[in-house]
Amino acid sequence: MTQTLPTPRGTLTPNRALADLTWLRVGGPADWLFQPADEDDLAGFLAEAPRDVAVFPMGVGSNLIVRDGGLRAVVIRLGRGFNGITIDGDRVTAGAAALDAHVARRAAEAGLDLTFLRTIPGSIGGAVRMNAGCYGSYVADVLQEVRIVTRAGQIEVLPAAALDLRYRQSQLPEGAVVVSATFRAPAGDPAALQQRMEEQLAKRDASQPTKERSAGSTFRNPVGHSSTGRADDSHELKAWKVIDDAGMRGATLGGAQMSQMHSNFLINAGGATAADLENLGEEVRKKVFQTSGITLEWEIMRIGEA
Repeated sequence: MTQTLPTPRGTLTPNRALADLTWLRVGGPADWLFQPADEDDLAGFLAEAPRDVAVFPMGVGSNLIVRDGGLRAVVIRLGRGFNGITIDGDRVTAGAAALDAHVARRAAEAGLDLTFLRTIPGSIGGAVRMNAGCYGSYVADVLQEVRIVTRAGQIEVLPAAALDLRYRQSQLPEGAVVVSATFRAPAGDPAALQQRMEEQLAKRDASQPTKERSAGSTFRNPVGHSSTGRADDSHELKAWKVIDDAGMRGATLGGAQMSQMHSNFLINAGGATAADLENLGEEVRKKVFQTSGITLEWEIMRIGEA
């Protein structure tokens, strides 16, 4: 990258490896990694950065493959100044860097039900972008508004309705960085909410390879979702089922593997490259289409150059 970038108060690191920042532990470097000191630092940097410089907001890398050639962009990673959680009545406001699990626990302690977030890996910024959900509940059900910094460095508050939240998707302005989100949560008994989260964790650990290097569900479930992002579980076709039917449970390529425990989990079984992981995923998509006529869509985001 030859462009001159502004000097922030936070940390701006050139040619920063990204593999150690993702759960799959693969991928090349970003041209720059920017860790802003606070919201004003982020806004000032984006306002002054040349408009032709691409930016990529990155959470904790739980749902991401960075390709081996790295990323020609400024990767923005929010840290300690963006992980606060405040509760006011039935409203929970969380910084984009706050972990989903931490938000669920804090809300439960206050008698508010955001328990569906407890087993979702990642942070609130990513949960908003992906309209994250499980056990029949979604961000779309409880999100009230988000606070963003636009690519031009403007701070804006958007109502949830402006995000067009759909199954594993949202519509945010190009280059915008989510800095916080406010949820309106239903009330619940703190002890009952805690017990529910413990049961959800046990169910997850019994059915998913939580001890392996994965990025959560690899592919979206093919059908059975409405435009609101809610799932009709009674009619939902599961990605793992069509992967099994295609004979791809446990399939390997280099150091990549489709988990034997849950066939919709792509794992780094040891020494995998980003190409191994993505190519195995594409082979799964090909086999599923050949056997069922269904085209699986990636849930894991893939970025960068091969």
